[in-house]
Amino acid sequence: MDPAPGAGPVRLVRWAGWLIAVCALLLATACGRDKPSFANTDITGASFARDFELTDHHGKTRRLADYRDKVVVMFFGFTQCPDVCPTTLQEMAEVMKVLGPDAERVQVLFVTIDPERDTAQLLSQYVPAFDPRFVGLFGDTATTAKTAKDFKVFYQKVPGKTETSYTMDHTAGSYVFDPQGKPRLFVKHGRGAGPLANDIRALLKGA
Repeated sequence: MDPAPGAGPVRLVRWAGWLIAVCALLLATACGRDKPSFANTDITGASFARDFELTDHHGKTRRLADYRDKVVVMFFGFTQCPDVCPTTLQEMAEVMKVLGPDAERVQVLFVTIDPERDTAQLLSQYVPAFDPRFVGLFGDTATTAKTAKDFKVFYQKVPGKTETSYTMDHTAGSYVFDPQGKPRLFVKHGRGAGPLANDIRALLKGA
């Protein structure tokens, strides 16, 4: 029996549609294989945490572009923090040890959320004590607030017994930028040196 008029073109259309669907599936699978698997939270493509303009503890104005070709790990805290800040910096010091020679291609930045007390001199003593390569950054009150907002970092002053004995509540996490200066990871506090070192190595290799 002869096929009904138009049956051939219909079968061709269905075949073409099936072929396109298979190709799309294969392409998606291939792309999935190419996408790196990180231990920490992948924020690739984020529209926030894009840049900053702060002063380092040597008195020099710094932007993210100053650290191009390095993986940058950026943490917001304050020098009188009793737990989260020193343990984060200590963990980053351990990450640098784990990385070995690759650590020379990593820059750790500590941004103070307490510019009233964290002077350049204090930052220059506190931050490099964990590792001489670490850099402290600060701004005035308005700049600090703007930078924290740009990075979606929460912080607020908690009054103490005296005017100067206050503490600070703040977001406990670090941002990681790839060597091209793009935000790639958010690292929650206490994730451990090993997983972060592995993620940094992947970024250094172009992941």
